[in-house]
Amino acid sequence: MSNPPYHTPLGPDTLRARGIPAPWTFGLADRVRFGELDALGHVNHTAYLRWFESFRLPFLKARRVTDYGPASPRLVLKQVHCTYLAEMGLGLDYIVTGRVSAFRTTSFTMTFAIWVLNEDAAAAISAEGGAVVVLLNREAPGRYPIPEAGRAAFLAEDQAVLE
Repeated sequence: MSNPPYHTPLGPDTLRARGIPAPWTFGLADRVRFGELDALGHVNHTAYLRWFESFRLPFLKARRVTDYGPASPRLVLKQVHCTYLAEMGLGLDYIVTGRVSAFRTTSFTMTFAIWVLNEDAAAAISAEGGAVVVLLNREAPGRYPIPEAGRAAFLAEDQAVLE
């Protein structure tokens, strides 16, 4: 099986073909680069957080939370964490998956997983994490409500829980 295209949204069929189970329905593939390694030759812990951030941008656009235009809300990280489960090294292909697991009026909780693509095409989990994201008004103080289209996508596509 060939590797999925890099930086292109991957849907549930592609994820399942790689052995990535539900509830993951959105992913992005990439490859570990030299600049992401530490002195010991494995992926530096900060790279995982950058991968989560790079995932979050197209994910939230696809979920219709923001178009990143001048009238869109500011997205602010309130909390982020990562649990490292297996080392990763140079040249490994991986898929970042993410979903919204819970949401309120102006904030939501995301969960992430990093899956290494093995030579037999099956994916193995390497890290998992999460983030709490708050939407703020762009031009005035205060919070910005999650758009109705985004709320509907969280419920239908991510099976998120309304808190």
